[in-house]
Amino acid sequence: MTSLLDGKIVLITGTGAGMGRVAAQVFAREGAKVVGADIHPDANEETAELVRQAGGEMTGIAPVDLTDPEQARRLVDGAVAAYGGLDVIYNNAASLRFGPMPDFSVEDWHATITGELDIPFFVSEFAWPHLVRRGGGVIINIASMAGMIAGQNPPMVGHTAANAGVIGMTRQMALEGAPHGIRAVAISPGPVLTPASDRDLGDDQAAREAITGKTLLRRFARPEEIVELGAFLASDRASYITGVNYAVDGGASAW
Repeated sequence: MTSLLDGKIVLITGTGAGMGRVAAQVFAREGAKVVGADIHPDANEETAELVRQAGGEMTGIAPVDLTDPEQARRLVDGAVAAYGGLDVIYNNAASLRFGPMPDFSVEDWHATITGELDIPFFVSEFAWPHLVRRGGGVIINIASMAGMIAGQNPPMVGHTAANAGVIGMTRQMALEGAPHGIRAVAISPGPVLTPASDRDLGDDQAAREAITGKTLLRRFARPEEIVELGAFLASDRASYITGVNYAVDGGASAW
């Protein structure tokens, strides 16, 4: 039986750690040729080495600051050059700030909109002509359940606005992409426990419970529980799925 993504060329952003690192590992395991980008070159190379040690194929491009459209353009060009084309864009990279109204400054707002909404737009914008030339492809935008429901802990006005934007943008990309064979899908994770967030939370059980309390499953997701869906959606087995948002949130948006 062939793997899900045999022969697919996949650009994944934010592969230096967390969900991006796991995405690189899972997509490579499923037979994809991965181009991974991050702002931290050492961490990104560590991911590439892990992928290679597992028998996968990955080219790392770093450092890249994707809030800069010129760097995003150069990344896409480098990704196309690496393996001769692009089939899948996996927009994972994001940077954001939290804070309550009215203490959330204008600078915080702009930094969050740029870090969560501009990045996937820039990468998709520059990748689009390459997908069209290829006869189609898939854009997967990692949003957040914050794009669907409000969040109390921590306060997140910028995060909610940006991710509602990502979900809306995904629908529009699906509409405009359909005539070209381009599918676009959003995934909205609930709270995910990455090594960094696990370290930051430490033994603070109250903070952990405040974050997971809205989930029906009363726990964080593992990165794999988000990424495995992404790998399926990127594959030809999901060929009738476009223009939708998948909440992978442990039931948090159910009530």
